[in-house]
Amino acid sequence: MPFEAKRCGVQFKPPSIVVIYEDTETKKVRKRIIPVRNFSKYSDYSVAAERLKNHPRHRDYLEAVSQNQLEKLHIILRDHMQGLSLEHSLSSFRLDPEENLNKLDDEKLARKKGQMDELFEKNRRHKDDPNFVYDLEVDFKKNTQEKCSWDEESDDGF
Repeated sequence: MPFEAKRCGVQFKPPSIVVIYEDTETKKVRKRIIPVRNFSKYSDYSVAAERLKNHPRHRDYLEAVSQNQLEKLHIILRDHMQGLSLEHSLSSFRLDPEENLNKLDDEKLARKKGQMDELFEKNRRHKDDPNFVYDLEVDFKKNTQEKCSWDEESDDGF
């Protein structure tokens, strides 16, 4: 691999993916601006990211960049084309434990589930890990539940 990607980003005008990479032979840090062509606010971001990653002209530069990261960059570009702010796009990548996932459309729900899977795999302990403990027992605090009025009224023999 003659190039090592250091950072990636987006450029809105014109829509482009910006890759800062290091040439491993000369040790020089360079910037490559990859234009995103044939991409509109209705385009599928995963297909566009895969097409860009497999493009013969850009393949060597994007080899170390994950497919997931390219998809995120394409989502940011597509959201900008739809008129959404950068803050709104970035907030869609954060997991909010209070967010009601039942109200999301299929695409956003799939994105959130993918993020939860990544977080699970990152925090998962395997048998080979040095901190792995088999049959770990944890005591949780019991919450004292409040009595409801219907609890007291249902004592009629059931």
